[in-house]
Amino acid sequence: MDYRLLLIPIISAFIGWFTNWVALKMLFHPRQPKKVLGITFQGIFPKKQQQFAEKLGKLVSQELLSFKDIEKKVTDPENVKQLMPMIDGHIDHFLRIKLAQEMPMIGMLIGDKTIAQLKAVFTAELEILFPQIMNSYINRLQSELDLERIVMDKVSSFSSDKLEETLRAIMFKEFRFVGVLGAVLGFIIGLVQILITLL
Repeated sequence: MDYRLLLIPIISAFIGWFTNWVALKMLFHPRQPKKVLGITFQGIFPKKQQQFAEKLGKLVSQELLSFKDIEKKVTDPENVKQLMPMIDGHIDHFLRIKLAQEMPMIGMLIGDKTIAQLKAVFTAELEILFPQIMNSYINRLQSELDLERIVMDKVSSFSSDKLEETLRAIMFKEFRFVGVLGAVLGFIIGLVQILITLL
């Protein structure tokens, strides 16, 4: 057997790894369009960054962080009830201290029983009023704040370096696996070539 044949799987493994490495590089490079032999080359992410930004903006505003979901959460009666102890404390402080400072005559006239009654009335009213206020505020915020546009502008303005750094940080293991997989497949193809040659 010609031992030079053993170089075939090694060379094939290198080619498999190298082609996958080049493919991964081409995701980000070249950053600007470059013409080679009349063919324009540009990395996939830099080329598609605007489209990626638009799709991500739509996804975030419609699926991940919709104003309807925020409105539902902040007007949920259970969530409003969780705020009531803080509101109760604030009303108590207002009736016992601030009111007495601002209007001493009224402060002298109301005792603990009256304060408790006033707190109960204010608290009940606020439980009804708070969801309405938040609903109105969210609707106004939605008309003034274009979430889709904000996300789109942010992602569009990412530098290519920042985008590459972010994606590499997230997918480091996957990128390394693709390189190793290319080498393994190349090695297997090399072995198959030896078998075909020997047969």
